[in-house]
Amino acid sequence: MAALSSACDRPPSVELKEWSPADHEGEKKAGENAKQGARGESSETGRGAASLVDITWRNQCASCHGPQGKGDGPQGPMFKAPDLGRADWQARVKDDEIAATIQNGKGRMPKFDLPDEIVRGLVTRVRSFREQ
Repeated sequence: MAALSSACDRPPSVELKEWSPADHEGEKKAGENAKQGARGESSETGRGAASLVDITWRNQCASCHGPQGKGDGPQGPMFKAPDLGRADWQARVKDDEIAATIQNGKGRMPKFDLPDEIVRGLVTRVRSFREQ
């Protein structure tokens, strides 16, 4: 307890500044830059899009399809998410059908309003699950 109380006697190790309304301007600009990156307008479009595809997969897809597309995400059994790596499924379904399912939804899968570049990246990711 003595160690904790002595820590309170020291000034903070990081200088804390008082908030001002101008601080919101920095947040707005950061948000605008993030939107530009999401639309693929950054100078590092390829790398930025790849990381956005990863984030999109984790946040929107993996909860049902699982990290490797096997349909084993926490919600997968409830929604009967297919194993996207199955050879018969991969051979039967065309890229444009995968993209259409992402954009329009199908069955219990909702539609996702995503930029075309991200949809193409997700299709590539689904194809990467192909069984060897």
